[in-house]
Amino acid sequence: MKRTNNRQRLPAKSARPAEQETRGRTRARSTGEVAPTAAQKQADKGQPQAAAKPKRGRVVPAAARGVASNKFGAIKPAASKVVATTTPQVPSCLTNAEVDQRLDGLARNPATWEKELAKYAAACDRAGRDLEIVDPQSWRRKLARADGSKVQSAETQFRHEVDQIVILEREDEFRLARRIEYARVRLANAVKAAGLKPVAVEGGAASAPSAFLGQGYDCVRHKTVCRRWAELHALRTELVERNLYLVLINVERYAHTSAGRLDLMQEGSAALYRAVDGFEWQRGLLFRTYAVHWLNQAFRSYLYNCTTTVRLPVYLQKAQRHVWAAQERLKDGDASVAALAKATGLAESVVETVLDSSRSTMSIDAPSAGTDDAGLRDRLAGDRGDPYRPELEDVSLSSGLQAALANLSEREQTVVRMRFGIGLEREYTLSEVAAKLGVSLERVRQIQLRAMGKLKTDDLERVADPYLN
Repeated sequence: MKRTNNRQRLPAKSARPAEQETRGRTRARSTGEVAPTAAQKQADKGQPQAAAKPKRGRVVPAAARGVASNKFGAIKPAASKVVATTTPQVPSCLTNAEVDQRLDGLARNPATWEKELAKYAAACDRAGRDLEIVDPQSWRRKLARADGSKVQSAETQFRHEVDQIVILEREDEFRLARRIEYARVRLANAVKAAGLKPVAVEGGAASAPSAFLGQGYDCVRHKTVCRRWAELHALRTELVERNLYLVLINVERYAHTSAGRLDLMQEGSAALYRAVDGFEWQRGLLFRTYAVHWLNQAFRSYLYNCTTTVRLPVYLQKAQRHVWAAQERLKDGDASVAALAKATGLAESVVETVLDSSRSTMSIDAPSAGTDDAGLRDRLAGDRGDPYRPELEDVSLSSGLQAALANLSEREQTVVRMRFGIGLEREYTLSEVAAKLGVSLERVRQIQLRAMGKLKTDDLERVADPYLN
């Protein structure tokens, strides 16, 4: 019996797609037409284009599929022949919000604050990220200006500028203080890395942090050190400017003094920088509570040192206030030294010094009371016309030297006069003095040393000090 084949015979295909495409290209070369591909035919019919499948049992090379294989058989994308050139990106600046977010988290644990702050500063240094320098106009508000036709005083202009500054809130003040400490740590790291000393930083960078906001800046030191210095100084300046209103408030307590108000304002503004450097936000106190102490100290120091023509020691000025208060209590301006010493609790010698130093000064060119042009200068001049004469001095240098030389022997006076040219045309050498006295050079040197020892008296030093200094 014949075995029958149960498999159905499939209809024969006219041609395979690859052969059809080959015949189309051959026909196109002969006729000059471009034969459409199989993908284009499917697109023309509106059918979706299917991915080409390799034939069964055929291995398609990896390079033909757009991938590459390594020696371990792993498949990896083939490298592109076009190499893209990329420029290195400059690290962006750390914004205040970014720094505050990190420092707020570190401040929750005061025990590890300094250690974690140092780590964070070192990490930022390694990343090369600079701290943002904020424009000072960002914490100022615009106010209506006064009438420009009127000339305003310097004090009025200063008050108007202070009124434009926005005052810090409590939390913002603490965040700014933490940023200052963070910037100070980064500056110390930069100075150490550059091999410089901290005292060499001041004055080596730009005169103002605002120079870093423009096109460039002038720096004669290490570039990184200059940037860190500007970052720290910008933060310090912000805290100072946003507390300048404290100067205007506390200066009113010294309005009755003879000191100028603008001078006191200047001293108070400089004192705020010292307050910023010593402020400790960890104590939980506001900055103004700490800054008032420095303001009062600056005002009093200025009053002690700059309000009188002849400066007196601070302890003597304090004793003056006690003596004057005792005179008011006793209601006797001519009270004795013993009575004032008993009322003040001071020593009688201190009271005597206070009374001797309580002298008023008068300008020699100031007009006298009740006269138009004539002043003290004209009265002292008399017929000679020049009031500045040695006779007006208590003790002149010439009379003081003559009194000191009178304590020496005749030979000692001769040696001193010849060696220093006192009363002579010129100074003489040791050999010339030895020839005149008929002694050796060593003997002249011994006589000079002995005479100079005798001249070292308190009276002569007191007379010669104004001329030597």
